Amino acid sequence: MSKYESKVKQVPYPQQTVYRAISDLNNLSRIRDRVDDDKIKEFSFDSDTVSITVPPVGQISLRIIEREEPSCIKFETAKSPMPFNLWIQILPVDELTSKLKVTVKADIPFMLQAMVSGPLQEGVDKVAEALAQIHYE
Repeated sequence: MSKYESKVKQVPYPQQTVYRAISDLNNLSRIRDRVDDDKIKEFSFDSDTVSITVPPVGQISLRIIEREEPSCIKFETAKSPMPFNLWIQILPVDELTSKLKVTVKADIPFMLQAMVSGPLQEGVDKVAEALAQIHYE
């Protein structure tokens, strides 16, 4: 099992505010206009599931499997060329600020590790960066 962790990102919002927004995927409507149509072809979601199509990878669907209020949201793949788990940890820094980290655990066949490790780490970092830039209020 391979593990990929983003850098810790500072978020200028309280932990509970960030958690509430991320734990209901309907709030992804806030970032829909920022999705790069060249990199993501389809983007849909409901309160528990998000689906995207990424050329040339294909469709990836994640669903929330556990919510640990106010500190963690855990996802697993519902559809993906490669199964993986993803979780977002949110910790308070002070009353007005929090920090977050995105982690992915994937069972990558040895022969593919060299090819997918770099892009997977880059993807984890981009997700964390995007989550840190959202206006949560």
